[in-house]
Amino acid sequence: MVRLLIRKQNKYHYFSEDVYSFSWWDVHCWLKISPLSIIFQMKVLNLFHRAVYLVVAVFLFIGINLSVTAGDPPKGFKSLFNEQDLSGWWGLGTEDPAKWMALSPEALLDKETSSLEDISKHWSIDGDELVNDGKGLYLSTKKNYADFELLLEYKTVAKADSGIYLRGIPQVQIWDYTKEGGKWNIGADKGSGGLWNNSKGAAGKDPVVLADRPFGEWNKFRIIMVGERVTIWLNGKMVVDHARLENFFNRKGPVPQSGPIQLQTHGGEIRWRNIFIREIEAAEGNRLLESKRRDGFKKVFNGSDLKGWAGPVDNYVVNNGTIQCKKGSGGTIYVDEELSDFSVRFEYKLPPGGNNGLAIRYPGSGDTAYVGMCELQVLDDTAKKYSKLHPTQYHGSAYGMAAAVRGYQRNVGDWNFQEVIVVGSTIKVEMNGTRILNTDLSKVEKPMYDIGKFKGRLRKTGYFGFAGHGDAVSFRNVHIKPIK
Repeated sequence: MVRLLIRKQNKYHYFSEDVYSFSWWDVHCWLKISPLSIIFQMKVLNLFHRAVYLVVAVFLFIGINLSVTAGDPPKGFKSLFNEQDLSGWWGLGTEDPAKWMALSPEALLDKETSSLEDISKHWSIDGDELVNDGKGLYLSTKKNYADFELLLEYKTVAKADSGIYLRGIPQVQIWDYTKEGGKWNIGADKGSGGLWNNSKGAAGKDPVVLADRPFGEWNKFRIIMVGERVTIWLNGKMVVDHARLENFFNRKGPVPQSGPIQLQTHGGEIRWRNIFIREIEAAEGNRLLESKRRDGFKKVFNGSDLKGWAGPVDNYVVNNGTIQCKKGSGGTIYVDEELSDFSVRFEYKLPPGGNNGLAIRYPGSGDTAYVGMCELQVLDDTAKKYSKLHPTQYHGSAYGMAAAVRGYQRNVGDWNFQEVIVVGSTIKVEMNGTRILNTDLSKVEKPMYDIGKFKGRLRKTGYFGFAGHGDAVSFRNVHIKPIK
């Protein structure tokens, strides 16, 4: 195959007599159009046809090349850097996002404006590259992002130390991975790409493989973040797999639901280019979460009927692969398999003002919230009628005993992905990739009622199910894994 290689600002485009192709981020895309093939075939055509085909070939050659010019983001992505100025960016340091996000609009604008003086001293533009001298505030997007996929390239120097803050939280680590860099004792020997500010021993703190390229070469990051869950590839190698990013500023709390992307500066020149982002919508986010760590889970709802379930099943309907409580009906239906420690994963969708619950270690009869270990709330937290509830009555809470963190549900009408882990007297609830509850029911501190009312909270076995309260709340893709 005859192939012509065209290089434009670090992006390669190929022409051949057979196919046209372009390469982006190590993924090759092929078009069944060949301008050069057209030209070669002119030899057997008359002069008129030659002229027509020549015009078409030139048009295709120019048009196709213009469609993949340097700096163009891949399909579905947007560029965060226009290669001309710092529009869309401002300056931040290592600051708790909760504090500056709480500022009034006027105070926040003043903070943004004053930061630009520092940014102008330490950040510059060199062609298609953002350059920092190793000092000053971090370049931060003005726009906040929830779930996203981020692509970027960086190049740094010996003994440098940098990183990428996700939603304003440190950080995806970048540093000198050599012994001469002087930071082997704190993990630099393992390379870049880890969530270095996670707790010692926590998943994701260290990259699983050394993937850094030698100094002077460009490194490529691909980062996917859904909720607190982060997966990272460095130079095509996965270095972090679906690890929780801990909130550096509040270890007991989740990371913000949204926040800026920040490019950290820390003592040495670093260059950035090809900074592209794609926002991830609810359905894709759920698929990504569901695809991770499936081992050991078994389907307990077949999508067609309630075979294998017990309780008042006539108060529920199965429709289009979902279990839905009939409006005005309710009661607790449950998987007819007694469990001790377990994890359950499912999707749920709320109607406006919807109310339901998860029965945890339910004995099979009685009021779910009191006779079982607990009832975990499933609730439209945004409904006006629920605006004055006790903190332990909102979504994800162990009803009446332990309050979940609010603000992480998707919009009413969207499907949410939730996982619940029950071990001994502890319960963890992760919703849409973010941990909203981590409690020990043997140590309840501020119950809504006298703790004696919750007679089943220390139960060691029971059933899992849905506790309907008359609203058409829907569930699907229900999977359970016993924990031994």
